[in-house]
This record gives sequence, C-alpha cells and structure tokens, in this order.
Amino acid sequence: MKAVIPTGGRGTRMQPLTFSTNKHFIPIANKPLIYYPIEAIADAGIREVAVTYNPGGLELAQFFLGDGSRWGLKFTYILQEKPLGLANIFEVCEEFLRGDPFLMHLGDNIFTEGIKPYVEYFEKNKPNGLLTMIKHPENVRLGVPVFDKKGRLIDYLEKPQKPPNKFGVPGLYFFDKNVFRCFKGKDRIKPSARGEYEIRSPFMWLVEHGYRVDTLEYKARWLDPGKFDDWIEANQYLLDQNVESGILSKLDKRVVIKGRVQIDKGCTIKNSEIRGPVSIAQGVTIIDSYVGPFTAIAKDCIIESTKIENSVLMSGVRITKVGQTIDNSLIGPGSEIQGGTGGYLGFFIGEKALVRL
Repeated sequence: MKAVIPTGGRGTRMQPLTFSTNKHFIPIANKPLIYYPIEAIADAGIREVAVTYNPGGLELAQFFLGDGSRWGLKFTYILQEKPLGLANIFEVCEEFLRGDPFLMHLGDNIFTEGIKPYVEYFEKNKPNGLLTMIKHPENVRLGVPVFDKKGRLIDYLEKPQKPPNKFGVPGLYFFDKNVFRCFKGKDRIKPSARGEYEIRSPFMWLVEHGYRVDTLEYKARWLDPGKFDDWIEANQYLLDQNVESGILSKLDKRVVIKGRVQIDKGCTIKNSEIRGPVSIAQGVTIIDSYVGPFTAIAKDCIIESTKIENSVLMSGVRITKVGQTIDNSLIGPGSEIQGGTGGYLGFFIGEKALVRL
C-alpha cells in the first residue's frame, strides 16, 4: 500500500503568513504541520509516499522533507500543475501508484491517535474505497456522508446547510486501483462549478457504478488548523498532550521552571519564569521574562523583558521590552516586536514584520 500527501494550496485563511510561507511548513508545537501526517503514515507501516506540490513549491518541500529517510520512508515528488481539486491530486499520481491501493492524507490534517487501525481495516476488508468520518458539531463546513436504512453510503454532500446527520468527512481517503476509471470514458467525473475535481466525485462514481465503498468512524481527536484560531487551539492541544520535561541547556540560577517544559540545546535563559507546557527549540535566548503555558518557541528567538503565553513563535523572532502581556499570538519568522505599555496584546503577523509599540 502507498500514500499520497499534498503540499499545495494557497492557504488564504492563514494570510499574511502564507504570503511567504507554505502553510504545511508553519510549526505547531515546534514541529512543521506536515510532519504530523507523515509520522502517522510511517507509524501505519506504509513506506512509499508521493508528495505532490504546485509549481514553484518543489525546493521548499524538499528543504523541509528531504527524501523521507528520516521517517524510514521513500518520497517521490510529483507536480500538480494546476489547482484542479483534491481528486486531481491523486489523479496525477497514477503512474507512481502503479495499481496499488493507496490512501491520501491531507498535509494540513492531524489525526491525533494515528491512522493505523484504518489502514489495517482497508487492507483486511479490501473495499474499493473507504471514507473516514467523524462526529463534528460544525459539520456544515465539511463534507457529510448520507446513508440508506442499512447504513450503506448513498451520497456525500459538500457543506450542506442542513446536514442529515452529525458526521463530517476529514482529510483521510482510501482507494484501490478502480478509482482511476472515474477519470476516463464517457461517464468520467466532471469539474464542479468552481472548476475543481472535488473529492466527493470519485467516491460517488464508485458507488454509482456498483463498487464497494465503506465508511469508518474516526473516534479520536481530529485537528484541522486551517485558520488562526484553530492553529492556536491545535498548538495548545499538542503541547498539552506531547510535551515531556527535559532541559538540555544550562540555566541561570534565577530561572524558575514550573510544569512540563522542554528546552533544547544551546539556549541562554536568565532571571525568567517558564511555566509549562512549553516547548523551546535550540538557540533561544530568554532574559528577564515570563513564558507562560501553551507557548512554542522556535529556534534562535530572543525574548527580553517580556511576558508571553499561549503563542507560537517561528524561528528568529525577537521580542524586547514589551510592557503588555503577549497572548494568543502567531508570530512569523524573523519578526520583531519592540516596547510598549498597557494590557494584553495579540498578534498574527507574517515574515520579517516590525512592530513598535
């Protein structure tokens, strides 16, 4: 079995960061977002992975991901020339897949307990397609499966105003080789009104042509950090679940550590309080400051005379002498925030921004 992970898309809901940075490589809990689906695929025992990219995106993807060997995987990079939808993503991978069954795991979705049971179900039961689903209170913004009285899939609605049930479809899809028939012949699937081959179409083509499509509920936590608030929430959850205490740098005697705090090598921390869960990457400097819960600080950041909590700092951020507490923020790489007094501040700023208060 093989896997497909897309790294394309415009990331419009994460602008301004995505003007200069691909959403898939923005960190959550000090790890690029796309690492989570890669780790889930590796843990499920799959070894061959197609990584699709849009024009101009190859160099960045290869910089972050390499050849896949760090996860015990083999990556093949495949160009999706035009943004023609989710179904087109695996259509362009047909030659790579060579008739093997496969899954497509969206590069911006996180299945917190992994996907191994769903891979095992697909391999054991051998349906032609498998649609994962979750119970979701806001499934009006998702695809929604529709079933007959026997529980068989008969339809798949895209963002219905009045969902017929509580289920939504997350970004994990399974197919065998028969799915590629939907792209050929007189009855091939057609683009939607927005000019894209929607993921609904191949599933419904299989159902309508008598193929077997199963559904399986994902019962663990699913994270879809597609916009700012979701990103901060996902960062909170993953820090809370994954941070374990571990300090690899020598700290000043006046440093107070409370809770679960990870500090990597080469950090300089003086006269400060760190209250976990917090993850601090290599080469960070923190002086005369307070770093509160649910904060992830990427490498080479500098924080001086500042209070910050519940935030994501990308690499090379510099924050100095800010009188207000910085809270609920996502700060792009190489940005700088200086001075100021007052209450709480929240930021969502892109790469190399300069903010003076």
